[in-house]
Amino acid sequence: MFQRFYPDSEADDAYSIDYAALLKCGFQGVIFDIDNTLVPHGAPATKEAEALFAKLRELGFSTMLLSNNKEPRVKSFADAVKSDYIFKAGKPGKAGYMRAMERMKTTPENTVFVGDQLFTDVWGAKRTGIRTILTRPIHPKEEIQIVLKRCPERLILYFYHKKKRGRDACRGKEVYEDERD
Repeated sequence: MFQRFYPDSEADDAYSIDYAALLKCGFQGVIFDIDNTLVPHGAPATKEAEALFAKLRELGFSTMLLSNNKEPRVKSFADAVKSDYIFKAGKPGKAGYMRAMERMKTTPENTVFVGDQLFTDVWGAKRTGIRTILTRPIHPKEEIQIVLKRCPERLILYFYHKKKRGRDACRGKEVYEDERD
């Protein structure tokens, strides 16, 4: 029942992900949420964020910022990290993810999404066939509509962690006990 919201893998934060390993597995594009994934909600880009995007460009990744926020917020962050962006993306709808891949010239098979929310970031990417990496929220201060979603997220993550058994290294796909031979 909850599997549609399960991430393919998890990371403490967007900065601790082994992007070189993802590249070796054939991934070519990374789509990021901004708020509470890369910086606290509403914060400007940090030197750490700028360095991450420079490293991703150096590795050869295409990057895209996909946010439900308004253009002034998203554009200022995108300009600082030198990444393409889509604002008012309508997550968890598929259209924003599809547009992001079209602009990056990637496919669901070679694209990964990094975000902090199950009901927008993860669910939308999974509906589009994109591998998902769920990060912990950077900061506890969030807008009320997000705070209200965190309680059911905790319930879903409880069942996810209870059922999780192993991981396919390249696909990041969780292998559950009932799927093993």
